[in-house]
Amino acid sequence: MTEGVPSDLFHLIELAFPIIKGKIQDECETEKEFLKLIEILQYQEAHVEEIIIHHIERYVRCHVAPAFWEKFEQTEDAERGFELFKSAVDGLYASFTEFLPILKKLEYLRQHSGKNSIETKFNFIVRATLLSQLPLCHECIIGHFYKIAFNVFCNMDNSSQERYNFKADTPTSEDSVQCTGCGQKMKNCRCQMIVCIFYETNRKLIKLELLENLVGNVLTSLIHVRIENHVIETCDNKTFDVSQLAPLENWLENVVMSWLIRIYSGGFSITEVLSDEVYSTINKFKQKLSHFLYETYTKTRIDNLFNIIIEYPESQPAVDDLRVYLGRTDQRKVLVKNLQEAIKTRLLHAGVNTPDILTAYIAAIKALKHLDPTGVLLEAVTEPIKSYLRNREDTVRSVVNSLLDDSPSGLADELVNGEYLQLDDGSAEDETEDWENWMPDPVDADPAKSTQRKVSDIISTLVNVYGSQDLFVNEYRTLLADRLLSQLNYHAGREIRQLELLKRRFGENQLHYCEVMLKDVYDSKRIDSNIHSDTRYNSPEELFPTSALILSAQFWPPFKEDWKLKLPSIVQLQLNEYVKAFEALKGNRTLCWKPHLGNVSLEIELEDRKLEINVTPVHATIILYFEGRNEWTLQDLAEVMHVPATVLRRKITFWVSQGLLKESSNDVFVLQEESTSKYRLSTDIVEEEEAESAMASASDQREEELQVFWSYIVGMLTNLDSLPIERIHQMLKMFASQGPGAVECGLPELRQFLDRKVREHQLLLSGSFYRLPKP
Repeated sequence: MTEGVPSDLFHLIELAFPIIKGKIQDECETEKEFLKLIEILQYQEAHVEEIIIHHIERYVRCHVAPAFWEKFEQTEDAERGFELFKSAVDGLYASFTEFLPILKKLEYLRQHSGKNSIETKFNFIVRATLLSQLPLCHECIIGHFYKIAFNVFCNMDNSSQERYNFKADTPTSEDSVQCTGCGQKMKNCRCQMIVCIFYETNRKLIKLELLENLVGNVLTSLIHVRIENHVIETCDNKTFDVSQLAPLENWLENVVMSWLIRIYSGGFSITEVLSDEVYSTINKFKQKLSHFLYETYTKTRIDNLFNIIIEYPESQPAVDDLRVYLGRTDQRKVLVKNLQEAIKTRLLHAGVNTPDILTAYIAAIKALKHLDPTGVLLEAVTEPIKSYLRNREDTVRSVVNSLLDDSPSGLADELVNGEYLQLDDGSAEDETEDWENWMPDPVDADPAKSTQRKVSDIISTLVNVYGSQDLFVNEYRTLLADRLLSQLNYHAGREIRQLELLKRRFGENQLHYCEVMLKDVYDSKRIDSNIHSDTRYNSPEELFPTSALILSAQFWPPFKEDWKLKLPSIVQLQLNEYVKAFEALKGNRTLCWKPHLGNVSLEIELEDRKLEINVTPVHATIILYFEGRNEWTLQDLAEVMHVPATVLRRKITFWVSQGLLKESSNDVFVLQEESTSKYRLSTDIVEEEEAESAMASASDQREEELQVFWSYIVGMLTNLDSLPIERIHQMLKMFASQGPGAVECGLPELRQFLDRKVREHQLLLSGSFYRLPKP
């Protein structure tokens, strides 16, 4: 009992509100008692509203809330969960309806007070009481209810169309066809009933002002799951040539938001029936869902970005979508991390050929520059590729091959179509060229590399892997030498065109040696023609036609072989005659033959067959020595030919594979006049080992150039005892890198060279000082 309130007041309250105590009395009598209560309260000035609310709150807490929450059980059965939630909301709404007469009477009592309506206060009590007793498993049956309803809503049009088709075509097929909405047979479809229950339940929750508080989190989780599933079903595949941006946004607007509007409006599909507060809530919900859609789509595309890059430019629509959504989400760091992991796992390992890595790298340059024109993403993502390529010995040769051949990377097209992009020199003109459209670099950009990112040319990017053009020019020079030496004629039109394209990019000074090499081909053709037109040389005594490619030795790369092949005497005599003709033509100049280089066309007559084949001079010499002697040991033949036995064994395998020679015993080879089996004779010169370059590689040439510094370094350390690498580098620049044709060496390259000398025990490193070992 409350202090200050007469005892008969509680009696009158009980008479006026019989539902609180469960007493049902005659309506008229109750009304009289109620009027009497009002009259008494006007005199007593008691706060009856608080008393009544207290009894109502206690009743809701003790009876209504437990009855509501006891329906919320943990169940995996979706249909049971649907029915339980419907039953719980129906019971709660029934209790609310029973309280309406009391609330009206209480509203009459306070109709001139100017306070909020008593029904609003009652709803607040119900919400507070229910939420204070919230069970842990309350989201289970709510999730089942809205999941079933959403599935029906998404599939109602399809189900209706299927039902129409079956009725029109095969009326009896409804017994076997399942509705995609409710999962029942078509003839027992419950979609319409589920929709009606769904709308009615939402209207009751709206009336009780419980919709947002009770089901808001469940709705958000459910819609998030549906968005993720829809994005995966739509986009998580191998087709990236169609933009998904507009379809996803339309789906969100026409399906998800339409469903939400029907929830908050109690079944209506238009927003005009919504209050301003509810309309504002839906708009905020839409913004959050749109952002979640962008994040989900962006994450899906980031997971597939490696495949998107490999398929670029066919996958450009997917890159365009990602470019738009990446600007609306903060996932640049995620993109860099995931793509780097994918590149390291799928690309940067020994099982992938260097040309394939270059093809992927070029595709990444194109795709990432389109995705982020600032070049920040390209810089961050491709750093592991550049580091890995620096450690591969065949990287430079693969790049040069790609430049000159029609490879899948399309680098040759870049050479033909692209222009040489000069590096930015920081001039004011460059800085202000497009100042109206200037945009700052993204926040994740490295300020120290801002200038480098302005160079967008693919070839320049590949050259910058090593930081110097010299290595690429030297490798091109070596490759050009291989091509000119391997051809059977003096045609060099293609090589001349490629050289002109490279001169546009690297400059004429860098490629001067290559120009001389191509001029040698032209001069060789002219000289060879003059020699063969000389009647003194072109005589009946000529045993076989001979042509020569005359090289200017100082302009061609060094050759790899350090042994000199001894040709058969018949061949050497013919070559000597060619030299005499050349000396007669040129006066004070002569020729020094490289007998292991060139091509030989052979006609081989055996007892049962005749062969025509093109081979290298080494292979031709091997078979010519078997002309006068049918059996040779490997060691004897190696001594006669002046060829290392290991090299000869590898070369002689070619004739064994062609069926002309047979290894009768260990290191003993016999000529096979008669074929004992069918051999497929190759008309090409190239076998696997012959694919190797006859020239020293660019790295070998560079190693030889660096040896020039060794004598200087030894002299420094002999006189000064020990020096740090910085001082060694400065002194080399001062004394060893001066004058025409001088070799330059950067600090990182010098460090590698000195560390290799340390490993070879030719230097000692103490702290940061290098010194010579004591004798």
